[in-house]
Amino acid sequence: MSEENKDLGDKAEEAFDNAKEAAKEFGEDVKEAFDANNPESGKTVAIVAHLTLIGWIIAIIMNSSNKTELGSFYVRQVLGIFLVGLVLGFIPIVNLIAWIFPFILWIVSLIGAINGKQKPVFLVGEYFQNWFKGL
Repeated sequence: MSEENKDLGDKAEEAFDNAKEAAKEFGEDVKEAFDANNPESGKTVAIVAHLTLIGWIIAIIMNSSNKTELGSFYVRQVLGIFLVGLVLGFIPIVNLIAWIFPFILWIVSLIGAINGKQKPVFLVGEYFQNWFKGL
């Protein structure tokens, strides 16, 4: 019985060491993903910003700790797109088709974010960058 307990103890210790190493590697991967020097960090923030209003808030928080040019660009773009949709939604006759324009802007912006390029949305993208410089 003692020999079996020793073998189980050795296996448990080995499994613990493996899990500890895996957790350490995961932590390093996460740290690298959100490092300001990593170009993929801004891309992650840019994509998360497009995932509903909650995703945009998370992107603001992520970008505030590690500001990247790409992340800040898309945080401003998505805020502008949300506001355009909100304003157009309040116009009585226009509101029936008002969500089509912001949806198209959102898709164009998301494609730019996925490609990792700062591509302002047509007609209003440059205005968003000027109006929301503080973000």
